[in-house]
Amino acid sequence: MALQDKPHPPKSGHAGFLKNNLRDYGMMISLFAIMIFFEIVTNGTLLRPLNLTNLVLQNSYIVIMALGMLLVIVTGHIDLSVGSVAGFIGAVAAVLIVKFGVHYIPAALICLALGALIGAAQGYWVAYFKIPSFIVTLAGMLVFKGLALAILAGQSVGPFPVEFQKLSSGFIPELIPDVTTLYPTSLAIGALLALVLVWQNVRNRARQESHGIETEPYGFFIGKNLLLLAVIIYFAYLIASHRGLPNVLVIITALVALYAFVTTRTTIGRQIYAVGGNEKAAKLSGIKTERLTFLTFVNMGVLAALAGLVFAARLNTATPKAGLGFELDVIAACFIGGASAYGGVGRVGGAVIGALIMGVMNNGMSILGIGIDYQQVIKGLVLLGAVCLDVYNQRRS
Repeated sequence: MALQDKPHPPKSGHAGFLKNNLRDYGMMISLFAIMIFFEIVTNGTLLRPLNLTNLVLQNSYIVIMALGMLLVIVTGHIDLSVGSVAGFIGAVAAVLIVKFGVHYIPAALICLALGALIGAAQGYWVAYFKIPSFIVTLAGMLVFKGLALAILAGQSVGPFPVEFQKLSSGFIPELIPDVTTLYPTSLAIGALLALVLVWQNVRNRARQESHGIETEPYGFFIGKNLLLLAVIIYFAYLIASHRGLPNVLVIITALVALYAFVTTRTTIGRQIYAVGGNEKAAKLSGIKTERLTFLTFVNMGVLAALAGLVFAARLNTATPKAGLGFELDVIAACFIGGASAYGGVGRVGGAVIGALIMGVMNNGMSILGIGIDYQQVIKGLVLLGAVCLDVYNQRRS
């Protein structure tokens, strides 16, 4: 073989590793760059403890729905109804709790069950009747938007009981009383979470090496985990400097951990990716593709219901316009976070990063006084850029 005919070996080293794993690390680098940019142009307002807490509360329902949307997109489908479902569930919760006096716990359980039923109804048409999910969920978006308007009779309903409001606006109790400047319990929880994540990364690397799987360069691995440790502890310190750890952040963290485990460590998680990668091949290998598709929509319905409850609790009222445009931010978060429009590709961490990018951009542009019109333009361009990157990666592979 002539010298010029020899195949080029894959690039090694840190630069080559980053290039070969652009989908996984590109958005994380982008998130840091966007945060640094807005921190500078807002004169330090972005990362002030009060604004950081508000950032978490404002985007909690987007993160929650992004976890469900990720699985829907991985299977090769889409759900356009999540915003309307969230608004409808908030309306149902308001009617049950405020008008009929139902205790908020059974009312919340009824709403979650109703969300599962809505997801099942839509998933049934998609999975077993093979109707395109775009059409089914577009119809659902119109139906539940109209139902929310009908249930509320065109008026806002509220306020909710204080206990229900704590779902979104409450904070974990402080173990050390009479604290006014720093909440050590929240800081300790954040530091513990950082240590657990680093320990988990070390375990994953050891397991990959034991199975002969190629791992990232050792220096890069050490640097990444030190940075992860420092960033989480720093953000925990900022959060603890205001009012402590929000209840909704605890819920989000638990959900992210659960869905990360399901998608990476369970059989059903691997099967979901197989369905999105090649549905015919997955079906021939014995995977019940229809059932998995159906379950992803049921899961999406439950998470949309939970997001609707969180949003209603934060707003302290249910309005006919609640949930308007949520589906756009949720879908954009998944695609910006690395999910593929072709299905079969996407990670929980990527969806969370995508949601954070959308949240930081919304918050930063609002602080700068940029109008909602130009905010939509900028977010649209960012989404288009993310999809273009996905197409580029598909053609390169």
